[in-house]
Amino acid sequence: MPELPEVETIANGVHERIHGETILSVWTSNKPQTFKSPPEVIAETLTNARIDRVHRVGKTIVVDLTHNKRPAQFLIHLGMTGRLLVSTPETPIPPHTHAILTLSSGRELRFVDARRFGRLSVASDTYAGPGREPLTISLEDFIALFRNRKTPIKAALLNQSLLHGVGNIYADEALFHAGIRPLRHAGRLTRVELTRLRAALIKVLKHAIKLGGSSVSDYVDAEGVAGFFQLHHHVYSRTGEPCRICKTPIKRVVVGGRSTHFCPTCQK
Repeated sequence: MPELPEVETIANGVHERIHGETILSVWTSNKPQTFKSPPEVIAETLTNARIDRVHRVGKTIVVDLTHNKRPAQFLIHLGMTGRLLVSTPETPIPPHTHAILTLSSGRELRFVDARRFGRLSVASDTYAGPGREPLTISLEDFIALFRNRKTPIKAALLNQSLLHGVGNIYADEALFHAGIRPLRHAGRLTRVELTRLRAALIKVLKHAIKLGGSSVSDYVDAEGVAGFFQLHHHVYSRTGEPCRICKTPIKRVVVGGRSTHFCPTCQK
């Protein structure tokens, strides 16, 4: 599933290409799993709306619109395999395309999702996401999130109601850079350790955004280009390989049903 850096990369790329344009028409596949709002409501809200901004909130791409002088938002959650592509009309339409927005420039914004875990919806209220924003949360608020929590810190990092946008890849990588084992109880981490973790998480996320995210499965950006951060993974999906720092083989455990990777020497 695309995580914060991948969603940020896609949102920024789409914004650069289509902000300021008007949506002339909307086609949807009407596949029920794909739509949280009825397709006809999505089409009505989007048609003739101006695209003011495309940005990320958690793992959701938010398209800010002006329709009949009123604000609205188009919400796109990519799920496991969703793609949001800016294409020319002559570009062949990929299989599993579920929405096509025809823009005033003649280009199209296409939502493609093979497994149909993604969701499209519209909203009149400002979407704030389920949790706190990991790139801007203050140190005191970050520490308060984990106070008295008995769950493993890896599971707490994946809890979207605490920090939205952090997924398996970047939780593993941030814990490595902070030197913290993923099975440590969140509520027992010291202030010093949580300070390290917040700094590591921000650093890892910003580095991944700079490199266009991690392409370990289906992820590509708005032009269909893969990211490069997977080349810089220290632990994620490197089971049995030597740690890049100490050469100890990377271990894999399961935390909260998710594969979790760590270095038993570098992480305490």
